Order: sequence, then structure tokens, then C-alpha cells
Amino acid sequence: MVKRKGDKTFPDRAAFKRLGSKSQRAAKVLEYCRTHEGYEDIIPFCAQAVIVRPLDADEESSEGRAPGYVYLVRHGTRREYKIGRTNNPIRREGEIGIELPEQLEPVHQIKTDDPGGVESYWHRRFAEKRKNGEWFALSVEDVRVFKRWKRIY
Repeated sequence: MVKRKGDKTFPDRAAFKRLGSKSQRAAKVLEYCRTHEGYEDIIPFCAQAVIVRPLDADEESSEGRAPGYVYLVRHGTRREYKIGRTNNPIRREGEIGIELPEQLEPVHQIKTDDPGGVESYWHRRFAEKRKNGEWFALSVEDVRVFKRWKRIY
């Protein structure tokens, strides 16, 4: 932290680490810039810093933790979608399906080393479309945007 050496009022490394990895911090800034006017010139820089790659079979993160998943499932024929997180998407789909009258349709999953952070991002992004808990009334375009994300590390 070069800035910190010359300016003791600038936050230290620990303050930034509490905000997550570089990719996670960039995703937070990216979300803010997309939802507030006047930051359009920052979006390309943050988008480059958010690392997105296709799903690979059961890789572990660089810290040795097993990855988790953020998933999107559709409730029957309705336009109701659940955004949640799990270590085992197949098991979780079965658990949720038991509680519902219609069958669940898996739509997409994102593999990540920070399922809590990624899930929070999507919940905030679609907050105005929230129906109840983790259920959202999403448009076709919303689903398309979610499906663009494959893996975040």
C-alpha cells in the first residue's frame, strides 16, 4: 500500500481485506457504479477485475477451501426464482423441492470461493424484485444476466 506510507489517514491493508478479495471488491464497486449515475467511466475497469471463468469440475480455491455454489432455480411454470447458496446443488435442490407444490427447474449455478458474498450481490441486485425471502419475480433479461456468470474466484 504505497498510499498508506505517505498518508497515515488512508486505510491499511486489513481494512481492504475485510471487504473480500480483489475480485469481490471490484464486484461491489461495479454494482455501485451500475446503480448510480456519474460512474460510467469506472465500469470497464471494475469489470476487468471481476474474474469470471467457466465451471470446472470440483476445483478447490487458492486457499484450499472447497468451492460453493450460488444457484438459480425456477418454481414450476411461474416466473418465481430462488437465489440461494450451497456446497451441494443437487442435494439442495431436493431439499427445496420437498417444500413446494410444483417441481423445481434448475436454471443455473455459479461456482465460487465466496458463496455468501456472491449470493448477497445477487440479492441486492434484484432487491426490488424480491417476493419473499430468497424468492424473486425475475424477467427473462434478469435470468439471462445471471446465466452469464459461470465461476467467480
